[in-house]
Amino acid sequence: MAQYGFHFDGTRCTGCKTCVLACKDKNDLPNDINFRNVHEFGGGSWKQDASGCWTTDAFTYHVSVACNHCDAPACMEMCPQGAIGKDEATGEVFSDPEMCIGCGTCANSCPYGAPKVDATKKKSVKCDMCADRVAAGKQPVCVEACPLRALDFGKIDDLRAKYGTDAEVAPLPAASETKPNLVITLPVNAKKVGDTSGDEQNPREIK
Repeated sequence: MAQYGFHFDGTRCTGCKTCVLACKDKNDLPNDINFRNVHEFGGGSWKQDASGCWTTDAFTYHVSVACNHCDAPACMEMCPQGAIGKDEATGEVFSDPEMCIGCGTCANSCPYGAPKVDATKKKSVKCDMCADRVAAGKQPVCVEACPLRALDFGKIDDLRAKYGTDAEVAPLPAASETKPNLVITLPVNAKKVGDTSGDEQNPREIK
């Protein structure tokens, strides 16, 4: 099996969310479902010293993430119907609509929030790494659409050889939870998983 994955470059991302919109358009997603999200993580404050000089430790950065097609996907492990599987050719984690009953266990189990429950279809839906495009030799639409080239896609071994092995940054979970096929070029002022000096700045956008 050739496991595929994503690379995200936090030094390039401006939080424009073109990746999110391109994915929604390609998959005809409703307003309340995103397959890819852009988290804005920030914190810090301003301080004035005795001489009246102001200093700041304020920071913010963006993290674009979708399904990471993990080596140990919690969604697949917890699905009571066995409706979630892993493609032998690409490593894609997929949901079988014929077996899915829309119970939402997968959505509740995934620490990345990748699977969603479509209330209209009453089925689990998720990023399929644009399997149709990949089969045709193209990049996933989120990667192709990014104007800053902050996303890349390919065989995970190749991505790790090119970009390194970092796979976690706040506000994402620890990579040890599901072993994601994700490589992250850390943004400036990146904080470690579990950091409490900052928080999610755009929670209403994360769907």
